[in-house]
Amino acid sequence: MIRNTRFLGFAAVLLGMFSRVNMANAQEGLKVGDPAPGFQAQDDSGKEWKSSEHVGKKVIVVYFYPADMTGGCTKQACGFRDDMKSLLEKGVEVVGVSGDSVKNHQLFKKAHELNFALLADTNGRVAEAFGVPVTPGEKTVKAVIDGKEEALTRTVTTARWTFVINKSGKIASINKMVKAAEDSKAIIELVNSLSAQ
Repeated sequence: MIRNTRFLGFAAVLLGMFSRVNMANAQEGLKVGDPAPGFQAQDDSGKEWKSSEHVGKKVIVVYFYPADMTGGCTKQACGFRDDMKSLLEKGVEVVGVSGDSVKNHQLFKKAHELNFALLADTNGRVAEAFGVPVTPGEKTVKAVIDGKEEALTRTVTTARWTFVINKSGKIASINKMVKAAEDSKAIIELVNSLSAQ
């Protein structure tokens, strides 16, 4: 019995070390010029959003953010909303990704009239595919939407990182130090510089 307990404890330690190594490799491994990882998740309408149906047709901005209806995340989303016309003219598609549920995303989009897809990465798998740090654990944000208080609960929280995937399906940019309110403007500048090359 003692041997079994020690073995299980040792196995758990090894598994934990292996998981951390895998995460470290994912975070260190994805570089500008690498092929973008394939991914899919439910969007805010409850439909499956598959990268294979979008990558190659437009420049894709995949931005990861911590939570719907919070200060910085709202500024970031509204920046993309306000700059959407310019982005579309440049052949850019924007998709936001967080650990929030489809319902949370629907409320967030309604409250701020967002005009792009939000993906529900409730298990953090999309973030992990890009090497974005993920913190598991349930967290709730309370917000008043249409005069009614809503509790938006998420199961994982991701770091705020923004990626740009070019039409060849490769990573054109990785920003790990995103300034939320300025992200959309930074993307416009980047896309202008890419098209000038």
